[in-house]
Amino acid sequence: MKHSKRRLILAGVGVALLLALGLGFRSPAILVETAEVQQGPFRVSIEEEGRTRLADRYEVSAAVAGHLNRIELEPGDRLEPGDTLFTINPSASIPLDSRSRSQAEAALASAEAALLAAHSLVDSEQARLQLAETELSRIRRLVNAGHVAVDALDRAETEQRQADAALRSARFAADVARHERDNAQAVLAVTSGQPGSEALIVRSPLSATVLRRLRQSEGPVLAGDKLLVLGDLDSLEVEVDVLSADAVRLRPGMPVELERWGGDSLLNGLVKRIEPAGFTKVSALGVDEQRVWVIVELISPRAAWQHLGDGYRVEARFVQWQAEEVLQIPTSALFRQSGGWAVYLLNNGRAQLREVKPGRRSGLMTEIIEGLGAGERVILYPGQEIAADTRVKER
Repeated sequence: MKHSKRRLILAGVGVALLLALGLGFRSPAILVETAEVQQGPFRVSIEEEGRTRLADRYEVSAAVAGHLNRIELEPGDRLEPGDTLFTINPSASIPLDSRSRSQAEAALASAEAALLAAHSLVDSEQARLQLAETELSRIRRLVNAGHVAVDALDRAETEQRQADAALRSARFAADVARHERDNAQAVLAVTSGQPGSEALIVRSPLSATVLRRLRQSEGPVLAGDKLLVLGDLDSLEVEVDVLSADAVRLRPGMPVELERWGGDSLLNGLVKRIEPAGFTKVSALGVDEQRVWVIVELISPRAAWQHLGDGYRVEARFVQWQAEEVLQIPTSALFRQSGGWAVYLLNNGRAQLREVKPGRRSGLMTEIIEGLGAGERVILYPGQEIAADTRVKER
């Protein structure tokens, strides 16, 4: 009996020693970072820095040589058609030879032709806007009746906005052309020595804002000297240079979000135009990059960006694709496996290998089409020390 008890005790001690030795030689669990497989909003976007610019601006120059009186206007002043910009007393020594007169007559003829062309463009853009508004009304009725998709309404609204902006620009160009015609007539009058040409009063051709005053003090000026820059702040748009590889994935009408412009709210815009020619730009790392200018039209209410001006910095986010319910994981969990993609799951303290089919990528997240379910936990940054069934422990 005593021998049996002794054998049992020795056997128990031996098993305990074997277990202790096994636990001692067993490799410790590897500490890992994990993340939960989520299902929620997902968007694919491109983020770049841009700046505002005016679609319509006009540089006012001295039409004739002479003595410029002091310009009283200040940057930011609002102008209406007919407001006085500045006054020039033409030089008394203007030649009256036939060559000067021929040049003045040719300039007047060119200005009149430009004005006719501008009026024709206004008529064309008016017809385009009327057609776009008619089409928009038709599409709205069809969408309300459920006969066409909402995408068709988005396209029609974009076309209507673009036509309206084009008409505004055409009218601006017509006002500028009329101003150039009036200047050419004044130059011809001065060159011909006609009565009443002692002082040339230059007036604003349109409703605009003074952007820059290139000259303030009075003194002599030459014909063609730039004096003022005028612009229509309602025609503010944004220009963004993007990588050419990203530009090919953008389309007119694509939504754009503008942030970090100084205001509290996010501004909305649409891709208006993608320039057909690229250019080379040296990046902050000293690498040559091919970039393309993308023009963005602001669609937020004017009151939301009323404090924005010409040349202000913004950050633009081009939204290429978005959905509300998308299965997604951090991109850092993915790795290559047998020509495909895989992840390691955290499963009862072990690393479980799982092949997956990824979809779109957006920043640090990747869409998962097949292979995972919401709520599972994946291991981030899996190194070579982790394999299938490796003991792991979450940090």
